[in-house]
Amino acid sequence: MSESDSQPLLFAIQGQLNSDEQRRLSPAASLSIKARRRKEETNRGHRQAYSLDADRILHSRAYTRYIDKTQVFCLISNDHITHRVLHVQLVSRIARTIGRFLYLNEDLIEAIALGHDIGHPPFGHDGEHFLAELCNKHGLPPFQHNIQSIRFLDQLERQGRGWNLSLQTLDGILCHDGELHARHLSPIPIVDFTDFDHKLAAKQADPTLNLYPATMEGCVVRMADTIAYIGRDIEDAIILGLIKRTDIPASCRQILGESNGSIVYTLVTDLISHSQIAAPGAPPDTASNHIGFSDTIANALQELKQFNYTYIYLHPLTKTNMPLIKNCYETLFETYLECLADNDTGMTAPIDFMTNITDHCPHNQPPATMVRDHIAGMTDDFFLKQATIAGCKVPQKR
Repeated sequence: MSESDSQPLLFAIQGQLNSDEQRRLSPAASLSIKARRRKEETNRGHRQAYSLDADRILHSRAYTRYIDKTQVFCLISNDHITHRVLHVQLVSRIARTIGRFLYLNEDLIEAIALGHDIGHPPFGHDGEHFLAELCNKHGLPPFQHNIQSIRFLDQLERQGRGWNLSLQTLDGILCHDGELHARHLSPIPIVDFTDFDHKLAAKQADPTLNLYPATMEGCVVRMADTIAYIGRDIEDAIILGLIKRTDIPASCRQILGESNGSIVYTLVTDLISHSQIAAPGAPPDTASNHIGFSDTIANALQELKQFNYTYIYLHPLTKTNMPLIKNCYETLFETYLECLADNDTGMTAPIDFMTNITDHCPHNQPPATMVRDHIAGMTDDFFLKQATIAGCKVPQKR
């Protein structure tokens, strides 16, 4: 069968899939036919809209660089410690399970989950903090990885053309913050990209602003982000000898479980059971739709989060190499500014999202912006290699 012969069949199947969504999904779900893009695309393919978003994110260069990005623990010679690439896959899988039982759009959930951490710089949240300080110093808004995720996917990839992802996917990525504790979430819908750009600008101006996703699927990913990391970080900390399983608060062990598997199962089961989503075929009732935990589970989860922060994320061994990493950030930032001032990429071959943007001339962007984008896109290993070339003392893996 030729391509011209197969296209009508594929489009007919796509139409059936879109119709099936209206029948089998909750009225609170985001239908594929409702996806909106910043630029209208005339060459329509046979994939459904949010499935196309997930594919585009998977094929981005930024997604490829997930493979060597710190999740919590860095510079560890142990292949069983979680990296960022595994974390986003866990978020995707957990969120899709929740979405399936709540009759939501799994394609949109997958796209948001796969892209939600794509803007993270080297060395996790510590790296994000160091880069935020440097941005402040050089007259830029504080660095935020969720905003950088949007920048990579919407503006810098594909030589400045971006991937033209849907409004719903980009909004979910922007509003994914699983660090914020919430017993339940309800979406706050937006109409178009004007609304989205206003949200992004407000978050950029005030990093403490708590943005709410515009879709129920975005709410699910935000909850799944917490579910994916909370128990996994405990398992990694036990492997590294930072804590023992018996250190987990007794109340948390009793209510949530003491292994990652039991914690994930308990949280997912409770979330599905205590969320209120209109059933397929029911009249839309946006006022009452929400996802959330029971009070007992929410309180236990908050206690477990505090345990993780105190005994894992702030543990001295977790922070051992951070002074050296901070110095590397500062040195690289200044070195790259000097390279740009001298019109010399110097330390490395040109990087496409730093010097080869065709639709948005790099000379129209402040040098500090270009340096921020360049460093934010680095893997941990590339960052250390560049820091070594710049004359920094770099930490070694242990």
